[in-house]
Amino acid sequence: MRWLALSLAGPTLWAVLFVIVYALHGAACAGTDTSPETLSLGTRGLMIAAWALGLGAHAVLLKAVTPATRPAIDAGLAQFLPYAGAWIGLGASLFTLFPVLILTSC
Repeated sequence: MRWLALSLAGPTLWAVLFVIVYALHGAACAGTDTSPETLSLGTRGLMIAAWALGLGAHAVLLKAVTPATRPAIDAGLAQFLPYAGAWIGLGASLFTLFPVLILTSC
């Protein structure tokens, strides 16, 4: 069952990071920022810092689940799924969170 937990760690980390970044964006757009039309540099910096820490956590996870040699597709679920899950979480974090970080408005 350890391989199942490791397989789900990447997508779970993405989900936590998604909630944090979008919560910061939503709080800024709700009027806690200096201007509701645009995000301040402080808010944007905080969102980028959370994203960067999340990407760092993804890198640590990827290093932890990657064996000395990349597992083959037919190597079995216990070897391949944790590796695939880590890459899926990293890709999702890059793809789904980048747009909100570069937007200048709510």
